[in-house]
Amino acid sequence: MRADARRNYEQLLEQARIAFAEFGVDASLDEIARRAGVASGTLYRHFPTRLDLIEAVLGKQIAELVALGRDLLTGNDEFDALTTWLRATLTHGLTYRGVAAAAMNTALEDRMSSWHAELFEVGTALFVRARESGVVTAGVDEVDVLKLVGAIAWAAQDSADQADRMFTLLVNGLRYAG
Repeated sequence: MRADARRNYEQLLEQARIAFAEFGVDASLDEIARRAGVASGTLYRHFPTRLDLIEAVLGKQIAELVALGRDLLTGNDEFDALTTWLRATLTHGLTYRGVAAAAMNTALEDRMSSWHAELFEVGTALFVRARESGVVTAGVDEVDVLKLVGAIAWAAQDSADQADRMFTLLVNGLRYAG
C-alpha cells in the first residue's frame, strides 16, 4: 500500500472507531469519510461494505487488547495485571453500541469466534498467573469472569458509572482475602 493510501486507511479506521463509539455501528459512513478528510469513494475502496469497516475496526481493537494482555503477563503485580486487562476489555465492550447485532451477522460469525478465542486465551493466561500467585480466589472460573465482564458491558451500556460500580463488585469478589 502506498504511503498516502496507508495514511487514508488508518485515518478511516480511527475516525470510524470514534464515530462508532459516539453513534454506534450505524454511524454515517459519509461522515466518517468526511472526518477522515477523504472522499466517500476512498472509504468504499478500502471498505466496500459497512461490515468490512466494522470488522477492520474491531479487529484492530481486539489485537490491541490481546497485545495489552500479553504485555501485562510480564508485570510484577498479578492482580493489577489481571484487573487492568479486564477493565480494558470492559471499556472495549462499552465502546461499540450495536456491535452485538452486527456481530450476529453470519459474515462476521467466524471472525468473532476467532477473536473470542484470542481474548479467552490471554485472559486465561492472566487468570492462571494470578491464581498461581495466590492473589485470586482459587474457586473462581476465568470463563465465568470473562463472560461477566461482557454482561456488565451489555447491561450498563448507557451508564459508565453503573459499569464501574458493577466492575468494582466483580473485582472485589476476585481478590483472595485469606
